[in-house]
Amino acid sequence: MLTIYKGRPEDFDGRQERERRVYELLDGIGVEYDRLDHEAAMTMEVCAEINAAFGRMTLEEFKAESSEERTRHAIICKNLFLCNKQRTRFYLLMIPGDKKFLTKNLSAQINSARLSFAGEEDMLRYLDITPGSVSVLGLMNDKDNAVQLLIDSDVLKSEYVGCHPCINTSSLRMRTRDLIGKILPAIHHEPIVVTL
Repeated sequence: MLTIYKGRPEDFDGRQERERRVYELLDGIGVEYDRLDHEAAMTMEVCAEINAAFGRMTLEEFKAESSEERTRHAIICKNLFLCNKQRTRFYLLMIPGDKKFLTKNLSAQINSARLSFAGEEDMLRYLDITPGSVSVLGLMNDKDNAVQLLIDSDVLKSEYVGCHPCINTSSLRMRTRDLIGKILPAIHHEPIVVTL
């Protein structure tokens, strides 16, 4: 079983600067969060294990719960970094990890045709994040507001949201209302709510 910690690590040895900046932001604006340190989370299956740990249950117990019951623990989101064909508009989409993403449905809602996944160089340039570590918290590095945040409406139904602190060897769980009411205003990003 993974260990849940309250707040930032006591020791920052071996931690990346981008992760440290996340803790400084959250602590600076008074957001409480739980933290799990783990092996690199590269798949949604690993994220399901993390979600189960936040719920203090086994993976089997977590999988047996309904989607509605899972929202009590946290929604570990798929965070997709997207762009239009011309690479002039960038989007960060948060959707529940078990939800399918259909480009056509999203394109119609945001009036942007031909969405695709943005490249690694744009991810690093705008969010200071590498593949596998995409997180809503990376928007703190988007000082020019070049990236539009899109949040699936189901994410907002959960009491808690889970995400990486800009690296995929730790995960954070915080209240959804803190994400919307404290974090996003502090980093100057207004979300667009979509339904997928």
